[in-house]
Amino acid sequence: MMPEQPNHVVSTIENLPAESISPTPGPLQRMKKVFNREMLVSIALGQVLSLLLCGIRLTSKYLSEDFHANTPLFQSFLNYILLFLVYTTTLAVRQGEENLLAILKRRWWKYMFLGIIDIEATYLVVKAHQYTTFISIQLLNCFVIPVVILLSWFFLLVRYKVLHFIGAVACILGIGCMAGADVLMGRQQKEDYYLGDSKLIGDVLVLGGATLYGISSVCQEYIVRNLSRIELLGMIGLFGSFFSGIQLAIMEHKELLKVPWDWQIGLLYVGFTACMFGLYSFLPVVIKKTSATAINLSTLTAELYTFFCGLFLFHYKFSGLYLLSLCTILVGLVLYFSTTTYVAQDPRVYKQFRNPSGPVVELPANAQMEPSVTYTSLGQETEEEPRVRVA
Repeated sequence: MMPEQPNHVVSTIENLPAESISPTPGPLQRMKKVFNREMLVSIALGQVLSLLLCGIRLTSKYLSEDFHANTPLFQSFLNYILLFLVYTTTLAVRQGEENLLAILKRRWWKYMFLGIIDIEATYLVVKAHQYTTFISIQLLNCFVIPVVILLSWFFLLVRYKVLHFIGAVACILGIGCMAGADVLMGRQQKEDYYLGDSKLIGDVLVLGGATLYGISSVCQEYIVRNLSRIELLGMIGLFGSFFSGIQLAIMEHKELLKVPWDWQIGLLYVGFTACMFGLYSFLPVVIKKTSATAINLSTLTAELYTFFCGLFLFHYKFSGLYLLSLCTILVGLVLYFSTTTYVAQDPRVYKQFRNPSGPVVELPANAQMEPSVTYTSLGQETEEEPRVRVA
């Protein structure tokens, strides 16, 4: 026979909050917590960027292979001009501190630096196709992931959890699986066409382009979080059109004269520019919602979307490894987005600190304290905010 429960114990249990005596969440509740709306929206936004990248690659492939129009600088120039017409003119008509001239007076050299990086990142990767294999470009492009993670860690003070690194590794393994499928299906270019020195040059160009992409992504994340999306796009349009125009006139004017202009080529250029403009316009929105690291992981699926379109357009051979690659990348994205990152800050507050379980505590004036590190979630963190421990 069970002993009778003391009255004070029963009353204590009855007075407890409901959540403190709720049963342990089952598998369905845990799954709902992982697959929350925030995570699904973040993954969906990244896939929209991937589809835009797919459109960019398909139109570029048609231009270069079917019409022999090798004009990557001209294609980028068209995008920068469109950004200039839409966003730079918007800044020009604004008043006060957000006016174009006011921004240029304060930060012109920073945006010039970002514009040059953005131009050269695309140019180096496109140029690498002349020296190395498509497989090498696929794999070495993943170098952008560790670049963005390191830059975010040191300059944006982003702190990752173990699950973030596991998700990133899973995404990179998915790209490796896709490269293996390309080899088995014979999609790789002839290795004997690229001699040792030539292939080395191409690989270095890819690594350089991936590094510049990483720098550009982190700079854009900083700007959209601290300044504004319109300012970012307006400045990129201004300096991008200026410097890409100069580079186009010097390096690509002969190639541009060789283009056999007709309505089909014009339509492909329009399609490419529309996809690029959409990518640049939508990218800051997604960066502010997620992060530069999340975007670079999400867009790894762009190559797979290009392949699936190529099944119908270019009659590629199908392999189950491509589906495995897509599933691996998506699993990696789920793992990455299932937990939040944090920003480490050093407020150096010596007289007050926040005690989550009580009121603000006033410390003695002569108290010696070491600078503490607080963590603030980039997303909507449902867990209790970590306590700040003061020594």
